[in-house]
Amino acid sequence: MLNKEEHLQYKRHLTLEDIGEVGQNKLKDAKVLVVGAGGLGCPILQYLTAAGVGTIGIIDHDSVDQTNLQRQVLYGYNDIGKFKVSCAISKLEQLNKFVKFKSYIERLSKSNAKKIFKAYDIIVDGTDNFGTRYLINDAAVLTEKPVVFGSIFKFEGQVSVYNYKNGPTYRCLYPKSDGGNLNCEEVGVLGVLPGIVGLLQANEVIKMICEIGEVLSGKLLVFNALSMSQNIITYEKTVHAHVTYIEDVEEEFNVNTSMKSLTFDEYLKHKDDLFVLDVRTLKEHDMFHLSHDYHIPLKELSDRFIEIDTKKSILVYCQTGKRSIQGVEILKNLNIKNKLYNLKDGLQQPI
Repeated sequence: MLNKEEHLQYKRHLTLEDIGEVGQNKLKDAKVLVVGAGGLGCPILQYLTAAGVGTIGIIDHDSVDQTNLQRQVLYGYNDIGKFKVSCAISKLEQLNKFVKFKSYIERLSKSNAKKIFKAYDIIVDGTDNFGTRYLINDAAVLTEKPVVFGSIFKFEGQVSVYNYKNGPTYRCLYPKSDGGNLNCEEVGVLGVLPGIVGLLQANEVIKMICEIGEVLSGKLLVFNALSMSQNIITYEKTVHAHVTYIEDVEEEFNVNTSMKSLTFDEYLKHKDDLFVLDVRTLKEHDMFHLSHDYHIPLKELSDRFIEIDTKKSILVYCQTGKRSIQGVEILKNLNIKNKLYNLKDGLQQPI
């Protein structure tokens, strides 16, 4: 039951006929896990906290970086270098003292996902890579939890709800990834877009808890920030919804798990023996690049690979180590005979 202070705090909800005290108590009793405290996670967390969701779990292993501040609005300069989960909770506790927070400063993985998910009613996916999305889907199906999905790319966002009341899952929408998708770190994203998409996700959570409105189950909402267009695509439950175990994310989503990689320290040790190839964009290369490298953007590599006239082993790099994996695959398929290496984690080294 709500106390006197909670009645005051949630007054605008209580006056809504479709929520009222019954709905607000449902929110108070609800337990929601937010996976990712980044661009999507920040608005999701702020509005679920403000709405009065009783218990909110946050899982994220990352720390605040200055590049986050353009869109991750929970953080400031004083938070740089600190864990996002800790910073988020300290801010959110100032917003609503009636919410309990549970922190998981760790990476969601095959080994911990089911155990963590079992403690919550709803899972909210605020991640930015396909591997983790499939991991979330499989763990949610196995623990029978609904998931509110969101994604952003440049100027476009997507929102859906899967595994809701035995409905379609993420694998029904995207049966399998090709492993070649880029995240917003590599292609950029409009700063306000995760705010818009994150709020749409928070809205779905509130609707599900209060049992009001029409949930986006079996529906994919697509939003374009430049045209302000909004479309809804329907999809059905398929055989891909059936999950019996959590697949190994690394094995399924790396383009080639046997690919040879060099750490940055190994690169420094052997750089005189390597032909170093940057496959980032020209703009990225001009901002910063490794000394004595050669630049061919990934999208031009198939046409310009003949420029690589060397007998040295080739080290391919990008910002995060994802496009470079594709670059190595392209060179392999072009029958390049040199030894090929990928720079692990790219120019962004793990914290």
